[in-house]
Amino acid sequence: MKISTEISFRALDQFPDYCFIISEDGYVIDVNQSFLSQSDKAKDWLLNQKFETLLHEASLLKFEHALFSYSLKKASNTVECKLLLREDAIIDVRIYLSINETAKSKKAQKTYLLIIKDITEAKRKEIDLLRFYFVAQNTVNPLQITDLNGKMVYVNPAFEKASGYTSKELLGNDPRIFSGKKLSRKFWDNMWQTISSGKVWVGEVENKKKNGDPFYTQLLISPILNYDNNVIGYFGIHRDLTERRNLEKQLIHTQKMESIGTLAAGVAHEVGNPLASISALVQIIQRQTQDVFIKEKLELVKKQITRISKIIRDLVDFSRPSNYELRLTDINENVRESIEIVQVGKKAKDIDFLTELDDSLSPLPLVADQMQQVFVNILINAVDAILEKRAQQPNSPKSFIKATTTFRDDSYIVTFEDNGPGVHADNLGKIFEPFFTTKMEGKGTGLGLWVSYGIVKSFQGELKAESSYGEWTKFIIILPVNPSF
Repeated sequence: MKISTEISFRALDQFPDYCFIISEDGYVIDVNQSFLSQSDKAKDWLLNQKFETLLHEASLLKFEHALFSYSLKKASNTVECKLLLREDAIIDVRIYLSINETAKSKKAQKTYLLIIKDITEAKRKEIDLLRFYFVAQNTVNPLQITDLNGKMVYVNPAFEKASGYTSKELLGNDPRIFSGKKLSRKFWDNMWQTISSGKVWVGEVENKKKNGDPFYTQLLISPILNYDNNVIGYFGIHRDLTERRNLEKQLIHTQKMESIGTLAAGVAHEVGNPLASISALVQIIQRQTQDVFIKEKLELVKKQITRISKIIRDLVDFSRPSNYELRLTDINENVRESIEIVQVGKKAKDIDFLTELDDSLSPLPLVADQMQQVFVNILINAVDAILEKRAQQPNSPKSFIKATTTFRDDSYIVTFEDNGPGVHADNLGKIFEPFFTTKMEGKGTGLGLWVSYGIVKSFQGELKAESSYGEWTKFIIILPVNPSF
């Protein structure tokens, strides 16, 4: 690019970028009006100075190296530096270099045209973007950015972790990919109307992780606006509510159990008294009659009375505070004894009982009989479930029940696992409720696990169940090492 410094350079006076012509040894030959209007330097002063006097000291070597390399055609014609525009203003600039040769005499003189673009604002935005990116990548809150059509263009690692999807699976897709489909169309229409008008929307949503688990969040969606205040995309930030929702469910369940426990004592008393009278009358009639038919029917009545009596005892056991004394109990020994009790039954003869017990566990302050009741109850349920599976699938694999004990997070973990039919997901959350049973009518009262739940809670522990329908069921008992009785 060749221009005349006498005529053509004046055309650059109104050019928005700063323009200089400097000699081969770096002295300023000319400068355009754009720089003079923004700077506190006079033109007469500049024409006697080296261009480097306008550069920050951190940029001197960078500029000299760029100019030298460019003159040898070994480098790019651009370099980024810091320019001293005024005493109170140091700006970031990008300098474009161009060799300009004039021929006033027979001996040509090499000069350089410098076009200097102020990139201070662009640098600031770049730094802001890097800061945002760093925060977005490292925050614990799931973040997502979508385009105007709702297609995801960015998700952070926290979003990948929370949803179970990778960024490759999400980018370019609609958020409906993980929708829980629990919210109405009107709910989402209201959301779209709000954000499309440029307003911020906040609401609670239920999504599904890749593995199917629910994912509850409070979602804030903010429109992304350009310089003309037009919406060009949407920024969403999630606050995970899953743990809070689970705690709410546990609280509701605990309150429900407490209410039922209070009611149970009264029901047991009201039912127990007339039942005792009926039982006494049945026994009197049995002794006085010789009729075989009547005796047979009375025996059936007696069995039903016994069944009702057991239900009442279970209700009373749950609702009445235990008077048993706490003693140091060997958990492993308690598990072994429970297995021995269940193992002798005819129903368990073809089932393998496996144990994996941590012998390093110290005794815990428990009521041994009550804990044994919990263990036996779970084991009997496992045996019944396995027999049910055998009846439906005679060629199913060898049946087993495995008991394990271990120490983790200041608690003893006792686990009972079986390869029975499993529990359907719809029923898994109900198995600790009173009178709920998956067994056939007459095969269970539905109080065993309810009572077991109450016993474990009385020791400040937790009783949980996990299952894969058709494959296995696992009961997990968590007992704190240092309960505050």
